[in-house]
Amino acid sequence: MSDQQPAASQAAANNKRRRQLTLLAGAVAIGIVGYGAYWLAFESHYVETDDAYVGAETAQVTALSPGPVAKIFVVETQAVKAGDPLVIIDDADARIAVAQAEAALGQAERKVKGYFANDTALGGQFEARQADVARADAQITAAKSDVERARVDLSRRQALVGEGAVSGDELTTAQNRLANAQAALNAAQAVRAQALASRDAAIGSREANTVLISGASVTENPEVKAAQARLDAARLTLARTVVRAPTDGIVARKSVQVGQQVAIGAPMMSVVPTTQAYVDANFKEVQLDKVVPGQPVVLTSDLYGGGVKFHGKVRGLAGGTGSAFSLIPAQNASGNWIKVVQRVPVRIILDPADLAKHPLRVGLSMKAKIDVAK
Repeated sequence: MSDQQPAASQAAANNKRRRQLTLLAGAVAIGIVGYGAYWLAFESHYVETDDAYVGAETAQVTALSPGPVAKIFVVETQAVKAGDPLVIIDDADARIAVAQAEAALGQAERKVKGYFANDTALGGQFEARQADVARADAQITAAKSDVERARVDLSRRQALVGEGAVSGDELTTAQNRLANAQAALNAAQAVRAQALASRDAAIGSREANTVLISGASVTENPEVKAAQARLDAARLTLARTVVRAPTDGIVARKSVQVGQQVAIGAPMMSVVPTTQAYVDANFKEVQLDKVVPGQPVVLTSDLYGGGVKFHGKVRGLAGGTGSAFSLIPAQNASGNWIKVVQRVPVRIILDPADLAKHPLRVGLSMKAKIDVAK
């Protein structure tokens, strides 16, 4: 009787243990099925990574005009707005260049106005030379008449010489009159040739002057426009002695000092546009089969913790893996090869409203979760 009681107790304990194990197995099975259903219904629609970092199109501030630095208005970590003055470069040389360009422009305008005045004067010269030609033509006509008259007179006297009606002196006088008339004709013709040459020279001078002024007013004349362009360039150089912020952001990597001589293109500082930040999330290649531009992304940062959510959209995927663009790319064709799952950078654009509330800094760590079902 005493042996049957322990056996019954042991059997009851075993049955209880089996029921407990059965219940536990059932609970585990229900949990696995439930998680599987949850994963299929929800989690399978997302891919996520914590290999993500904040980036921004950092604006480098460089000198656009040479000279010594006169003033600096900002320090490291200072927030600036687009257009705020950052640095002033001594502008003495630039102001002198502007004054010289203004004087050159005035000279060019006066010179071109002289061209227009010369056009009127050269037109008058042409008319005068044309009148000289007309006068020479009249003189030639008169000289020809004198020659013809003298020739007829000489012919008559020569006909009367045989009859003794004309003396030798009269004949000589008639011959001299013909010679003088011919000489006068020759002189008139020479005068006409000279008048024609002067007229042609006047025409050439006026045409040359017309080329300088034709088709354009004083302000549109090439010489004036070239001088105006030089003045504009000088004024631009003067304006660039005030170096302004190219965008909203935070001053970083300031390397310029007062009194430093800077050359064109010399870097002085950077401005990081924190309100225009983006995230490069490096997803494994096996996660990217459903990732496309435009999909929504939820992100958290280590800076603010999981309580602050950032929202964004996928802009696109990089053209290659991170290792492909590394300084020393892997040489998989060498034979000494171990397969490694590659990561591809995915550019994510953040909501500006979120950035305004919670500014980020370049290089901060992020966690990104993409909804690939949308």
